[in-house]
Amino acid sequence: MIQKTIENIEAKIRKSGPVSDERRAELLRLLAKLKTEIGELSKTHPEQAESITAFAQASAHEATRKEKNPDLLKLSLDGLSISVKEIETSHPDLLRVVNAVSQALANMGI
Repeated sequence: MIQKTIENIEAKIRKSGPVSDERRAELLRLLAKLKTEIGELSKTHPEQAESITAFAQASAHEATRKEKNPDLLKLSLDGLSISVKEIETSHPDLLRVVNAVSQALANMGI
């Protein structure tokens, strides 16, 4: 389920019209890393993995909307960041990837 959700996020990013090719490539690269890290996390912390994935999906949705709502984008990105806090010491690579994804999505929302 988690891997499928990330694949759906990737598909949404690929189809997003307002995203530049450079940002799209960067985000797809980051999502590939996220998929790997989330796969590892889901073996030991399935609920946290699902939360991170859900907030990543919401953030991608808000960042790729035609009519962006900055408040909703910020809320979803904040949720994504908070969802990683519990496991930041045990999964530092995941934290770095999530922060990079958040930054890339925030940049898209500008």
